[in-house]
Amino acid sequence: MNTYALCRNPIHLASFGFGSGLAPKAPGTFGTLLAVPLWLGLNQLELPWYLAMLAATFAFGVFCCGYTAKAMGVHDHGSIVWDEFVGFWIAMIAVPAEPLWIVAGFALFRLFDIAKPWPIKWLDRKVHGGFGIMIDDVLAGVFAAVVLQVLIHYVV
Repeated sequence: MNTYALCRNPIHLASFGFGSGLAPKAPGTFGTLLAVPLWLGLNQLELPWYLAMLAATFAFGVFCCGYTAKAMGVHDHGSIVWDEFVGFWIAMIAVPAEPLWIVAGFALFRLFDIAKPWPIKWLDRKVHGGFGIMIDDVLAGVFAAVVLQVLIHYVV
């Protein structure tokens, strides 16, 4: 099915990162780029609300990414980038909204998402459906968050 035609459905449009996942090259990177300005707004939330937002966007992602993958007949099609949004937001938990940390968070998340060190690669291969689409990016976000927090602790 044509991905542009699917965009008429708001669930698919969210899965495609509001169109950012339709980039012809590096859709995951473009999805993460769009997640940055959204994070600048979300970052204003107090930590408990931020974590609640992450739980809600993860649950929504399991549903919408699975729904879109099923409609497309392809598990984790490259244009599905809601998982990049949530993964980046996880990477940025309690990170200062300063350019250095935003760039570092973006770079670290993309590094872990692309390189897929163990167990991210294993999860990517073995877990399917909406949960499978989301979980590898969640873990990439966790890896990036740990590195960022260590850097913040020792650099700031």
